[in-house]
Amino acid sequence: MQDAIAELEERLRQAMLASDVAALDELIADDLVFTLPTGALANKQMDLDAHRSGSEKLTAVKFLERQVQIYDKVAIVTVKTELAGTYEGENLTGTYRYTRVWAQPQGRWQIVAGHVSRVL
Repeated sequence: MQDAIAELEERLRQAMLASDVAALDELIADDLVFTLPTGALANKQMDLDAHRSGSEKLTAVKFLERQVQIYDKVAIVTVKTELAGTYEGENLTGTYRYTRVWAQPQGRWQIVAGHVSRVL
């Protein structure tokens, strides 16, 4: 199962880089709850809209390290990532730590929750 989650994480990385809204739509659960570095919450529609509109544009997404923990039908992924790009016109280039919770709410693996913090 770890290999399957690693493949999904790579698909997510590629979709983020390409702002591939169709792929992101498939990988993200409809009821996603995601905590941003500011503490604000984002949902699936907000994430898709940011990619669709171009307000989030990533030029590099490099996974530096990743851990996958499997618990029955849930996978928890922590990943340290180097990002380059912009969000709403602001430079977001830097190193970040993501936590993502993968589950199967519709019979396929999707991200149901997540959190990102900047590594200082």
